[in-house]
Amino acid sequence: MADQLDRILAQWHTEKPGLDVSPMAVVGRLSRAASVVEARLATTFAGHGLDSSTFDVLATLLRSGPPYSLTPAALARDAMISSSAVAQRLNKLEARGLVARKANPDDGRGTLVSLTPAGRNLVEAALPDHLATEHAITGVLSKKEQAQLAALLQKVTDAAG
Repeated sequence: MADQLDRILAQWHTEKPGLDVSPMAVVGRLSRAASVVEARLATTFAGHGLDSSTFDVLATLLRSGPPYSLTPAALARDAMISSSAVAQRLNKLEARGLVARKANPDDGRGTLVSLTPAGRNLVEAALPDHLATEHAITGVLSKKEQAQLAALLQKVTDAAG
């Protein structure tokens, strides 16, 4: 079944038949898929009073294991966000009582960010719904197709980076 992207590609083939526009099919569909997935996840997160960046920080602290504390640099690395973005997010999360910052006992100049009980309760409540949303999104693919897609996307990411 043809969609808008198929029509766009057909127009390019007609207008510029000598150009290989095939990457537009991949990049266009990847971009559209990302938008759809982000919207679905945003709805799930909103049901818990979260957004994706807040969830990412809280989930990163949770998956780090007890005592659920990381340095801001480790948090930035493990949540795959910039250190400036971490600082902004931490200010908001700390104001909501979801994380706490304290002096790092291993580095007198540094700090540790810790998940508070409220932060842990919130992320643990959101996690099953988040995973249910991801299962609903990826459920149209077999486990083998999911693994293939993940590997192909990693290959594209590695080449683009």
